[in-house]
Amino acid sequence: MPGYQVRHQTVTIGGRDYAIRSLLDNQQYADPQGTAEDTGMGASGWPLFGQVWPSARVLALAMDSHDIAGKRVLEIGAGLALASLVIHRRGGDITVSDWHPLTAEFLQQNLQANGLGPLQVHAGNWSVDDADGASGLGRFDLIIGSDILYERQQPAQLARFIDQHAAPGAEVLIVDPDRGNRSAFGREMALLGFVLTMESAERQLENGEAFKGRFLHLRR
Repeated sequence: MPGYQVRHQTVTIGGRDYAIRSLLDNQQYADPQGTAEDTGMGASGWPLFGQVWPSARVLALAMDSHDIAGKRVLEIGAGLALASLVIHRRGGDITVSDWHPLTAEFLQQNLQANGLGPLQVHAGNWSVDDADGASGLGRFDLIIGSDILYERQQPAQLARFIDQHAAPGAEVLIVDPDRGNRSAFGREMALLGFVLTMESAERQLENGEAFKGRFLHLRR
């Protein structure tokens, strides 16, 4: 047994159903080898990757119609990578990035459940300086994420990570449920030459849940 419990749910995006294996709830925790602990991830943060959060639904819905033709796309802090599944189903060039040690395992099972082929997965630890490109991740034309500004140190780390992996003229799109760290993130990105514009993301999701937040658009 893996030490945690899961559930199987159907998530509807753009009128299409996605079979998603997720953690049963946000109280799950299993790190027998200390893999997560070694990266600085505690018990309270461990289960966050394994939920289908409202912001992830909003991002996935946006990616159901966003222009991805000819673009190399990176989802950061992907968790269960719902937006990546949508892009992959559309035939897009998408790479999944998340520092949780179980991201690849859950992604593989969800790809199989939806009849989709393999995807590239990268650890994507924002605290690691990758200025020399040693990680091999490379640069992207579109970088996306959802609800990734929930810790105080994240704006600076995330801004550097995006800067190091954004191709010239890249677009960055983040769904933010009005977290308090949004302003600090905007300032950090401005220092790197990015211009931030915001758009309301208020809408009713396909599961009937109301969402209030913003789309953060950045370009350099």
